[in-house]
Amino acid sequence: MRTAAIVTPISVPLKRWNSKFTTTRTIKALNPNNKSSLISMASLGSHENQKRKLPILLFDIMDTVVRDPFYQDVPAFFGMSMKELIECKHPTAWIEFEKGIIDEMELARKFFKDGRPFDLEGLKNCMKRGYSYIDGLEELLNDLKQNNYEMHAFTNYPIWYEIIEDKLKISTYLSWTFCSCAIGKRKPDRDFYMEVLRHLKVEPGNCVFIDDRKGNVEAAVEVGILSLHFKNADLLRNDLSQMGITIPKPESQKPNNQSLVAD
Repeated sequence: MRTAAIVTPISVPLKRWNSKFTTTRTIKALNPNNKSSLISMASLGSHENQKRKLPILLFDIMDTVVRDPFYQDVPAFFGMSMKELIECKHPTAWIEFEKGIIDEMELARKFFKDGRPFDLEGLKNCMKRGYSYIDGLEELLNDLKQNNYEMHAFTNYPIWYEIIEDKLKISTYLSWTFCSCAIGKRKPDRDFYMEVLRHLKVEPGNCVFIDDRKGNVEAAVEVGILSLHFKNADLLRNDLSQMGITIPKPESQKPNNQSLVAD
């Protein structure tokens, strides 16, 4: 059984948050040889943080909040296996699209190495059909929102995030603040993480980052952001609760208070 990994830098205490104060505990570091990853934690006594509920939650989107149709639906759309698609697609076109360097018309021109044409609108519709919430994530986001946690998308994705928003209304729960297509950077680029911290005006230890890709999690750890390697919604809910992040129990787990009446 796979478990979600709580990942923090060497010697940095993992915060437990509650409604009144913050305590800390230290857990095993991901990289015990990295002596440079000590960070200073922001004081919750500061004027700014007294008005702000911490931690701030940063969510990757694809295959963390939303199913990514690229690995199954897109090869099927082109009538190829995933291996065949990787072999014939342009090696950097999608990355350039994610960073906002090219638009979708340029993507259509260079998606394949040989420049073959394809149905761009058909591909977009294919992907839209494939977008859906990862099991349990919408409920978890709703529960976190009900407790007034500040949540942001922190994702590598092109302008087509608007298609996801149109279908799933992600902004009901979190803000599309940090998309690679708008920032011009991609995870695991260190500058992208630093841009997030500059924008939020918080110390890295006051953020919790959730991503399904281990490399992105490790990059967050390097800048001092508390991080969770996503596996599934139940494990994520449990790990956030262990960090002291208040989450109501799902309806299915609430006790039945109906009294039993004997015959």
